[in-house]
Amino acid sequence: MSNPELKLLDQDEAAACCSPMVREPLDEVAAADLARMFKALSDPVRLRLLSLIASHEGGEACVCDLTGPFDVSQPTISHHLKVLRDAGLVDSERRGTWVYYWVLPAALAKLSSLLQAPLGDSR
Repeated sequence: MSNPELKLLDQDEAAACCSPMVREPLDEVAAADLARMFKALSDPVRLRLLSLIASHEGGEACVCDLTGPFDVSQPTISHHLKVLRDAGLVDSERRGTWVYYWVLPAALAKLSSLLQAPLGDSR
């Protein structure tokens, strides 16, 4: 299984992928899916982990690179990474002894489309 390189979507690509959800109400399934993502991101450690992975050179990070910046144990980092993975925000792949993580651009596009203000809204 090859790791897709992290690709940040520009606004045109994001618009083509996902129209802003603020134009119509969310259905129950979409709301539950997004709530799971936001709940995962509500923890400062997980939010920082997502940021570290997304900004890591090559768009992916080894778990060995993610434990240093935090004052928590490696098992705690692994737990937080599992929460991010279960929420659909990151994916991972074991390579030998290490596990590598990358952010899923489609998940970020979903979150972004919900938070994006409609065009012309100057509030």
